[in-house]
Amino acid sequence: MEPIVFSGRDARTGKSHALHKRVEQLCTRAIRWAELKRKSKEEKKVAITVFSFPPDKGNVGTAAYLNVFDSIFSVLQDLKKDGYNVEGLPDTAETLIEDVIHDKEAKFSSPNLNVAYKMSVREYRSLTPYASALEESWGKPPGNLNSDGESLLVYGKQYGNVFIGVQPTFGYEGDPMRLLFSKSASPHHGFAAYYSFVEKIFQADAVLHFGTHGSLEFMPGKQVGMSDVCYPDSLIGNIPNIYYYAANNPSEATIAKRRSYANTISYLTPPAENAGLYKGLKQLSELISSYQSLKDTGRGPQIVSSIISTAKQCNLDKDVSLPEEGEELTPTERDTVVGKVYSKIMEIESRLLPCGLHVIGEPPSAMEAVATLVNIAALDRPEDGIYSLPGILAETVGRNIEDVYRGNDKGVLADVQLLREITEASRGAITAFVDKTTNKKGQVVDVAGKLSSILGFGLVEPWAQYLSKTKFIRADREKLRTLFEYLGECLKLVVADNELGSLKQALEGSYVEPGPGGDPIRNPKVLPTGKNIHALDPQAIPTEAAMQSAKVVVERLLERQKVDNGGNYPETVALVLWGTDNIKTYGESLAQVLWMIGVRPVADTFGRVNRVEPVSLEELGRPRIDVVVNCSGVFRDLFINQMNLLDRAVKMVAELDEPEDQNYVKKHAMQQAAELNIPLREAATRVFSNASGSYSSNVNLAVENSSWNDEKQLQDMYLSRKSFAFDSDAPGAGMLEKRKVFEMALSTADATFQNLDSSEISLTDVSHYFDSDPTNLVQALRKDGRKPAAYIADTTTANAQVRTLAETVRLDARTKLLNPKWYEGMMKSGYEGVREIEKRLTNTVGWSATSGQVDNWVYEEANTTFIKDEEMLKRLMEVNPNSFRKLVQTFLEANGRGYWETSEENLERLKELYSEVEDKIEGIDR
Repeated sequence: MEPIVFSGRDARTGKSHALHKRVEQLCTRAIRWAELKRKSKEEKKVAITVFSFPPDKGNVGTAAYLNVFDSIFSVLQDLKKDGYNVEGLPDTAETLIEDVIHDKEAKFSSPNLNVAYKMSVREYRSLTPYASALEESWGKPPGNLNSDGESLLVYGKQYGNVFIGVQPTFGYEGDPMRLLFSKSASPHHGFAAYYSFVEKIFQADAVLHFGTHGSLEFMPGKQVGMSDVCYPDSLIGNIPNIYYYAANNPSEATIAKRRSYANTISYLTPPAENAGLYKGLKQLSELISSYQSLKDTGRGPQIVSSIISTAKQCNLDKDVSLPEEGEELTPTERDTVVGKVYSKIMEIESRLLPCGLHVIGEPPSAMEAVATLVNIAALDRPEDGIYSLPGILAETVGRNIEDVYRGNDKGVLADVQLLREITEASRGAITAFVDKTTNKKGQVVDVAGKLSSILGFGLVEPWAQYLSKTKFIRADREKLRTLFEYLGECLKLVVADNELGSLKQALEGSYVEPGPGGDPIRNPKVLPTGKNIHALDPQAIPTEAAMQSAKVVVERLLERQKVDNGGNYPETVALVLWGTDNIKTYGESLAQVLWMIGVRPVADTFGRVNRVEPVSLEELGRPRIDVVVNCSGVFRDLFINQMNLLDRAVKMVAELDEPEDQNYVKKHAMQQAAELNIPLREAATRVFSNASGSYSSNVNLAVENSSWNDEKQLQDMYLSRKSFAFDSDAPGAGMLEKRKVFEMALSTADATFQNLDSSEISLTDVSHYFDSDPTNLVQALRKDGRKPAAYIADTTTANAQVRTLAETVRLDARTKLLNPKWYEGMMKSGYEGVREIEKRLTNTVGWSATSGQVDNWVYEEANTTFIKDEEMLKRLMEVNPNSFRKLVQTFLEANGRGYWETSEENLERLKELYSEVEDKIEGIDR
């Protein structure tokens, strides 16, 4: 073999010069990391990059679960102590926000961010070698994004050797046509100018991307193994990239590592607390307690009638079938009504939600540690010989916890009450345990020392002491001890915090310890945070445990659909596969797809899953359900082997010699093959995603920026970006556009389906869920125009649930948007908190647009909570006027698009408020 020539030009390949340049570039990148070791802290330059999405000043500093400006302030104070030059750093985080988001040169309330640098077009071209490649999408520089018409503007603020810059946005958010037709695009000139400034003018020794997640790593280019024509590679250049990432998001963190060479540092997500009850829901809970103590007296019927009318006022009649007020009920019927309402109330009260936002470097308090441990203790961990606390307590009273869960779900009054007692006893026992390790300030200190004395002999165990005062006094001492030893280890991890320590190590060019990403409840090894996140071996999923969990969810989903569909199974289910979910659950949703079509994964001797085998129809006990699988762009990047496995599985099932009424995959594939005149295997294509290197359907961008005309436009976006198929018969071909097959497969869907796998993220917390929801689209494609049933599986607790989409949206609204515990928790975070409230309302409108499953009362109650309450309205407007303006605009948009019917008086008030807040932002006093 000929040697590679590095100098001059190899006449045969013409590639040596390019290769030489590439090797030099990769070496330079490594040298820049090494230089971090040699440079003194005082002369080291750091560029902190914050994100702003959607483009609006109220959104500067967006990041999942993170109070960004308080965190930056905390990081900079720490770096200052450590010897970094942070000259001119203000005294408070609030002043820091003002410095970055207001242009001091202009009037104080300027609509512009602070301009840190103006780059002429000539300078931009000389610093940005790939600038001409952007002209195809954006025309000649400077363009109209991040520019004043003459120069390109870099927004941010410099303090000594630290620059806090605002990453420009993707660029095509406000342009529906570009959103609609762009299979992928390029960064705009302003985006490129920002990174050229950071590397070549500010001359950063390292860039710190602050929080989950920005646009850099999602720019077009190859999925993995970047080359110098991939935009993430061109943009980051040679700067060492350090990236604070939420510990529970290993999939997107992996994309940041693969596509922008990031050294990630995980941060804690806020601990989940129980949602609790408020207003009418609290009143209902009190009425139910009265009923239980007085039901056998003459007052029973009267209390039930109050329960029914209060439940209707709280809009629970959509979730529970309630009799008419005044209807005569037998004692058993009364118990049934109360049991069902009680079960719904418990579901709302015990729903876990993250309260507030995390600040980097702040370990959780004892109260927050209890919330995390209660959730950890609720899961069985058979591989470690650990039984769940609810399971141990249920055994004490001669019950199996699974039966209690089932009875509770059906609304059996005695079981609902027992589950409540178990839940309260779990929390009490764990609180008693954690109390022994806290100081007077409520912080957990010296866990190791205190644990050895608690777990030593001689002291009465605090959990046993607590349970001795309850009906669970006879709980198995050995099982409890094993569980609490494990919880003790978890407690040490929960309070050990290395988020700031790891950052300083990275800035010194030192090793940052790796660790798994994921849900700290399912996998406490995610803790302590401050680790360089890794995911898992993609070939090892789905695991056997994931397959068992998947069977439960699939059977519950099909049972639920049969009840709602006149006893018929759905012929096709359209569902979504997410990267993060499959990492956290070791492939549960992947396993659900396999079980729907009736195949099981087969692992080799190394535990790698590379083939599947069909399960017989006898064992399955039902027909094989057809599926249309929409894989997120991240899933496509991380699990290409699994997409191959799925595609092979579906095609194998389509070719089985079985009757069509028992094999819907075969039935539909044969119809589609005949209609489209294509081979059966091609017609059985069911695994779709974006084109390689492109992400999301852009429906979320359009909704967040109000840049869409009608629902058909959103549906076209979805179809044009999501109709790229994976084909196991064409290895190495990448994703191929097969829109006709995609549309035909979707047109047979009787149900749509998504999974929720973690208490931190629910349907209205992020825009990804509605971005991938095809409910209204399927209705438009179906020949009979019938809307498919829409279901959401919730595996966030030990008791997995399958709810309709409408039920889940209502549950979300009650526990988050309309819940004082949640919105007051957000308001404590100030500027970022207002944005979080606005984001929930915008995402709710997203669900109206893609599924039509949002009840009118959700918007009405939100309007009462945030607009009619004068006190609340003032706080929102003062703290973040830009996000408040977007909130008002979203209410008006919900009405304008026909999703919310309300009084003229409400609409007039909203219009007045909009012009008031506009004046405030523009600095006009009337």
